[in-house]
This record gives sequence, C-alpha cells and structure tokens, in this order.
Amino acid sequence: MLIRNAEILGRPADLRCRAGRITEIAPAIQAEPGETEIDARGGALVPGLHDHHVHLLALAAGFASIPCGPPEVESHATFARVLADARPVSGWIRGTGYFESVAGPLDRKGLDALQPRHPLRIQHRSGSMWFLNSAAIRRLDLDAGPRLPGIERDRRGRATGRLFRMDDWLRKRLPIHATPDLRPVGRRLASFGVTRLTDATPSNGATELDLFRRAQAEGALPQRLRLMGDLSLPIGAPSAFLEVAEYKILLDEPSLPDLEELTRRIAVAHEHERTVALHAVTRTEIHFALAALEAAGPLPGDRLEHASVAPIEARNTIQRLGIRIVTQPHFISERGDAYLASVSSRDLPHLYLLRSWLEAGVRVHAGTDAPFGGADPWLAMRAATKRRTRSGGILGIGERVEAEAALALFSEAPSSAAMEGTAAGALRVGRIADLCLLDAPWKDVREDLAGDHVALTVCDGEIIWRRGP
Repeated sequence: MLIRNAEILGRPADLRCRAGRITEIAPAIQAEPGETEIDARGGALVPGLHDHHVHLLALAAGFASIPCGPPEVESHATFARVLADARPVSGWIRGTGYFESVAGPLDRKGLDALQPRHPLRIQHRSGSMWFLNSAAIRRLDLDAGPRLPGIERDRRGRATGRLFRMDDWLRKRLPIHATPDLRPVGRRLASFGVTRLTDATPSNGATELDLFRRAQAEGALPQRLRLMGDLSLPIGAPSAFLEVAEYKILLDEPSLPDLEELTRRIAVAHEHERTVALHAVTRTEIHFALAALEAAGPLPGDRLEHASVAPIEARNTIQRLGIRIVTQPHFISERGDAYLASVSSRDLPHLYLLRSWLEAGVRVHAGTDAPFGGADPWLAMRAATKRRTRSGGILGIGERVEAEAALALFSEAPSSAAMEGTAAGALRVGRIADLCLLDAPWKDVREDLAGDHVALTVCDGEIIWRRGP
C-alpha cells in the first residue's frame, strides 16, 4: 500500500507499507505495479489508536440494550417512557448506564411501578451494580435462593432487587445466547482509528480467549487485542494479533480482601510471569493497592486502572515504584457535573489527574472503559485538553494537557514523548503498519479532536475502515 500526500510529523510525505510493516517514508515515492494507492490530500497520518481499557463483550451486549442514564436519559419521565416502550430480547429487557440523578436509588418496588410485566435488569453506569424488578427476581428465584453477599435483602430476607459485583453469577443464570456479535463493535472502533485494544474484564478466561480468537479469524474483530483476565489464561501470545495481558484484580472498598492475601495473589502472578492490573477508584482502594504492590515487589508493567482519586502521597509512591496509570479523562466531561455535586472537596483536586502524572514522569495511558464510558477516544482526548463538564464547568484546570499529549495517551508513546509533542514519532520505517489517516492537517484536527476527522484506518497494512467510497 502507498499513501501519498500525507502529513507526517508536520511535513508532506508519502508512506509505503508491505507485509504489515512500514517500509518507506519519503517526500515522494514511485508507485509499484499493482500497489494500492491512497491519496491523503494533505491529511495527517498518525499511529493507529490503542484503547488501553475497554470491555468488549459488555460493549457488544450494550448494542442490544436500552440506555437508562445520561445523556440519553436525564429525567424520571424519560426513564419511565423508555421502560414502558422497551421490548424484551430472549425474554428479558436489559438496560445500561443508569445513574441516580435520573430517578434516585432503584429497587424492585420502584422498577415494578415502571415495568411490571417483563423481567428487567439495569446496570449502573459504574458497572458495579445491577437493579432487578420483581419479574426478574422471580425468574432467578432470588427470594428463596442462595444467601450470597452480593444479593441485597431486606429485613424479611426478600431480595431488594440490588446485586453488587454479581456479573458472573448473573450471566450463568440468564438465557443462553449465541456468541455475542463483535462485528458492530469492531467496525465502530475502527471508525475512530482504533487498531489495538486492551480488554480489562477480570473474568476473562480460556472461553473468552477462544471467542476473541475466533472473532479475529473471522474478521469480526479486526484490531489487535491484549486480553486481561484471571490466572487461567495461558502465558504467551496465542497469535500475532492476540496476547495475554495483565492479571486483573478488582478492588471494591466495601469488600476489600485481606492485605496479605492480595499481596500473595500479586506475588503468584509475578511468579507466573504475569504483571497485574488493579482496579483502584477511591482514595482507600489506591492506598490499599499500592501497599500490596510494594509488599509483593512491583514488576515493570504493573498498572493501576482508573486511579480516580490520587492524593499526593499516592502519587509519590506510584512514581517511586514505577507503576503505570491507565485513566479515563472523558469521565470529566461525561460525569463531571455529578462529581462537582457529590465528590468531597478533599478529593476533587486529585480527581482523574493528567498533567501531574506526566510531569512526574509516570507512564500514563488512557482507555474509554466502554461501555461504562463513551467508546470514542477522540472525545476523551478533547476532555483531556478542556477538562470541561457537560454544563460548562471546569474541573481540574491545572490538569489540562496539549492535544499532542492527549493523542499520546491512546498510543504506545512514552510520557516524555507526550510532553514533547512527538507522539506521531511512532511512524518510522520498520514499525508495524497500524495507521490512522485524518482528513485534515494536524494543526486543524488538534483544535477540535473529533472522531469525524478519521478518514481511513489501517491495521497490519490492511484497510479495516474507510469513510466513503
């Protein structure tokens, strides 16, 4: 493939790739017989994006779900109308993205008033909780069922309709579906210029590994994939497009494990040559995670997912231990108004940091956390440069970064390159041909950082998405 008239590192250039690698970059390259030619028309050519934290199967399931939270659903009246109009799929209605600003705390009684007929399950936008109506509770036999810690019950022992961190348990009791269709997900992410993904789902095991491998072989998932999961995942890379990534450990402040037990789990993972990724959102969770990592002894590549509230003492420890951070800057725009209303003034200055990490030399990446956040990385980049909430408020103005640093968050570039504005330097001869062609020069794209600018996405030297003819 020959891409002509592109802007590479701010200069006009042509780029050739062959057998999945960049083989030539020069001001003008002579076309070869039978070579695919693309006219970039002066558009910037940048490395393909890497979403460093996503949940692919949940995102695929979200395509068959109804939105139950902001921005699509903002009020109780809209919520009631959405539930009344919903039609079940395989006997169930599935909702996603609920937040308490819509209609307050949910339980079976409240949901029965809105949808009494069909079994209904709604996921909280944090991904930590499900809400069920009485029809769903009867279908799952929860009132008479097992007394598990994640199933909330009232004083009489009846299920309230709230399930906490019960995704695996719930999934096994739902109707058996065909393999989730990842084709719409793969195509949508390709339209944003995404060529590499890290699936951060803790429960990924051998079954999910085979599922994703088949999806890639069939072309449904055209991106490269790093797969986090449990320790049952085999060590090594099953293919050039699929590699086993970190051992994912989910920390939840109300039910933290014993510190010695967590330290042991990290040590066991390290003994098996697996780095770890710890979900740490609150101040308590991040200190707990760091205590365990320090006791076990960190490995290069160990990382904290989210690190949502990171006070200065935690930052110093992260810098000293060499821990990576994977953050979600778009949560400032998507959830910032709720943060301003509900997060304590003590924690607000430490919320979803960016510039502080980069200036400290911490290796920082970004992920969308889709479907628990929007799947468009360009909106996350924009949020990183603006730090603006939906209502126009500013949250953490000192944590803004330049557009080049925001782009680097979704690449493989080190943080030093991000601060120096050299994220596009990954386009060099010999590198893998994972490319994102934009429809305008970088000086124009950097002003609005919109996914609409993506004109062509190339993975391993093959076009996986193209806008228009």
